[in-house]
Order: sequence, then C-alpha cells, then structure tokens
Amino acid sequence: MKTITFSDLEKLQKESPKPMIIHLYTDWCSVCKIESFQIKKDKNLIKMINENFHMINFEAEKTKHTINFQGKEFKYLPNGNSGIHELALSLSKNKKQPVYPLWIFIDKNQNLVYYHEGEFKPEKMKEKLREISTL
Repeated sequence: MKTITFSDLEKLQKESPKPMIIHLYTDWCSVCKIESFQIKKDKNLIKMINENFHMINFEAEKTKHTINFQGKEFKYLPNGNSGIHELALSLSKNKKQPVYPLWIFIDKNQNLVYYHEGEFKPEKMKEKLREISTL
C-alpha cells in the first residue's frame, strides 16, 4: 500500500487532489496489528486505496517531529517515558486519550467525511471508501 507523510500532503494535493485517509495507530495496539494484517491480505482494498486516496499512517505516540496540517502546527507532547502527538489529540474525539486504531477520512477539500474508532473490517472499509469516492 502506498502511503505518504504529512509533509508530502500539501504538494500532492496540488498536483493530484484526492480524498485522504489518516490512520492513527500505536505499536502496542494489538487490534491495530490484527487490522493491519487483514488489510494487507485484501488486494482489492489496497488497489482501491492506492488509486483513489492519499493515505497517511500515523504512529500517534512515537512520531516526534512537528507536523503542519490544515494551517496549524502540531508538536509531540512528551510525558515521562512516553508521550502523544498533538495532532492525534486534535483528530480524536476523545481529547484525553484517542481510541486506536483511529481512521479519519477527509475529502479533497479537507473536510471530515467519516470518523471510525476501533477495528475497521476490510469489507466495511471498502463500502465506506466507495461511498466517499463518489463525493
């Protein structure tokens, strides 16, 4: 699956505007690992994402660099041995501790069109992606 970074996003949206998927996860999340395995096995889903969306995989607790997104700057917030990125908190409905995995779907005009906390089964994801790609 082709993924990009937040720093690539602005340039790519100018060259080839597409809806965007932001996938927030952590290394310790077992549901994230299971979900990732299921998605990687689904060739149709990968093809659909690669052809129609810009995809960002975002490790919410280990990404430490500053990210500019939608005209704002977000930083890593250390907390002892761990921490969380401000962007993860900003994208999450739960402002204290996001639920992982977290899927954010944004149209090519940068508007939120779908928000999904927890496991996202490949079949349900394909259904939602078909819906979003017609917007």
